[in-house]
Amino acid sequence: MFFDIRTIVGSLLGLYGIILVITGLVHDTVDEEAKTGGINVNLWAGLALVVVAAAFVTWALLRPVATDRPAPDPAKETEDSTD
Repeated sequence: MFFDIRTIVGSLLGLYGIILVITGLVHDTVDEEAKTGGINVNLWAGLALVVVAAAFVTWALLRPVATDRPAPDPAKETEDSTD
């Protein structure tokens, strides 16, 4: 599960999302909001990234990658049954 691409992408998006949420909560100044029309873009983008990251990790947990099992060898089955 740890090497599934969904887990890696979800973890990276979650990390960046948490950083943006913290930045939006701590470093929110009037000058910063004036640049974006009064919207705290870091906070909203961070929250969106955290939601998408949670969706990726949930998807990876609910639908894990199934590995293919090798098909039984018919030659071995006939050898075992004749003994």
